[in-house]
Amino acid sequence: MPAYLDHAATTPLLPSAAAAMTEQLAVTGNASSLHTSGRLARRVVEESRERIARALGARPSEVVFTSGGTESDNLAVAGTWTARRDADPARIRIVASAIEHHAVLDCVDHLVSHEGAKVSWVEPDASGVVTVDAVRAAIEEDPGSVALVTVMWANNEVGTIQPVAALAALAHEYGVPFHSDAVQAAGHVPVHFAETGLDLMTVTGHKVGGPLGVGALVVRRDAVLVPQTFGGGQERQVRSGTLDVPAIRALAVAMEESVGSLDTETPRLVALRDRLITSALAMGYDATVTGAWEAGDAARRLPGNAHLLVPGCEGDSLLYLLDAAGVECSTGSACQAGVPQPSHVLLAMGIPESCARGALRLTLGHTSTDADVDAFLAALPAAVERARRASGVS
Repeated sequence: MPAYLDHAATTPLLPSAAAAMTEQLAVTGNASSLHTSGRLARRVVEESRERIARALGARPSEVVFTSGGTESDNLAVAGTWTARRDADPARIRIVASAIEHHAVLDCVDHLVSHEGAKVSWVEPDASGVVTVDAVRAAIEEDPGSVALVTVMWANNEVGTIQPVAALAALAHEYGVPFHSDAVQAAGHVPVHFAETGLDLMTVTGHKVGGPLGVGALVVRRDAVLVPQTFGGGQERQVRSGTLDVPAIRALAVAMEESVGSLDTETPRLVALRDRLITSALAMGYDATVTGAWEAGDAARRLPGNAHLLVPGCEGDSLLYLLDAAGVECSTGSACQAGVPQPSHVLLAMGIPESCARGALRLTLGHTSTDADVDAFLAALPAAVERARRASGVS
């Protein structure tokens, strides 16, 4: 078996979630049907909604099921922008961090190019933090034009955790709703929707040990959204589509287990992450850590995220060489894999393009072990030397 170090792309299905999904797949029932089978399916959905809400510090009525993170982000951004624009035609501007996942970036770009939206991209600092002052400055350019502020809870590439509670409070000072993509945060760091003061929050199943193709948008009860899909209006009349009952049940099991194991998993993953980073830096390849990092810290950086820049190498070359040696990792977001350009996240952090090309993202999760870290450290020297030779660097 290869050493799997790409949990930020997708993490293996938890056995408990797989068992719950398998059991439910054998049961017939559309949760919108009124007969007995339909009502039993509806009961599974609503019990799952309650479990997810409890794990995320939300009310059950605030959990809107979707097909995953991308749909949730699109619904939050486009749905909120359209509602705000419709209520006040002056509200056409989105304030967004420049390091968002493409599910947010591309949705914003679509609104700009097709719907007349405007956008203020907020650059992070050198460690990848989107500061309150930077967001305030963007809002202050024209406070009356802002329809939405969106900043991800934790970055999917460099692992930096953002001050989302402070940012939400700032947005509310100006009467603006705040959305956060918490796909990388939920189940990995403490997440409490109500206490943080968010209006909308995106989560997905396959980052917490649940199945692919299911997620949720947590929506405050007074938030107003214009639907982006049309049909039966199954979820609060803002999201249409027959509910995937087996996947929803598995999502609930996985979210509950992931959140419930934070006290034990966080220190375990931090120790693995720190050993990986310190050992790689000690090899003498002038590698550096991207983003906020201090040994033992899980407050500013995701516990399982290690992001390295290796000078003189192309990240893709390192990836393929490590893969050939039995180590699976990435250079950045899986959604951009194969795109021959440096990460927009690294460029926004002020990292030169030449350095950004040597990026490696190594992410740990519930199946990660010391042996996985050992395999990476054993394979890295040969991979770096070969990658440098391929780049003409001795």
